[in-house]
Amino acid sequence: FMPAYQDMVFSTSLRLTGSPAQAEDISQDVFLKAYEHFDQLRSSPTAGGWLKTVATNLTLNHLTRHRKRWRLFSEVFAEDQQEEDVESAAAAFEGAMVQMDDERRHALIGQALQRLPEHQRVPLVLYHFEDMPYQDIATRLGHSLAKVKTDILRGRLGMAKALAQSGLAPESDRSCAP
Repeated sequence: FMPAYQDMVFSTSLRLTGSPAQAEDISQDVFLKAYEHFDQLRSSPTAGGWLKTVATNLTLNHLTRHRKRWRLFSEVFAEDQQEEDVESAAAAFEGAMVQMDDERRHALIGQALQRLPEHQRVPLVLYHFEDMPYQDIATRLGHSLAKVKTDILRGRLGMAKALAQSGLAPESDRSCAP
């Protein structure tokens, strides 16, 4: 049972936390919960969905409990910085994704996600990887809808920058650089 789902549970937690050590701890907690409900899960066709939901919820609970400890890192955003052109950053991000094979894409996205502050990474992962609507993310995190949308946008811009620094921006963007 565990080998069939361990990668999915771990990657769900890793995307949200950005920390392999924290994701391992949370994954262990998920499988302890699964053990408690193993009689129902053993033959359930929805065991994977149940595990993913538990992994997401335990990870979000973990992040909420430890938010104050990480506040210095997760809520720092220079207000005096002007945002880059949103369209060119989005084009760089999408162009970079198309150019990569699956293994390289997975590794670089993971690295870029880990570089994002928590307040950008968590809503971005919930929206793009967990397919949660904006309003559900806002409700779950206890933030306004506007904050969630802003954090997702800034997370996308941060990922686009990280991918561009990895040399993955489309050729047209790189040729315009001074």
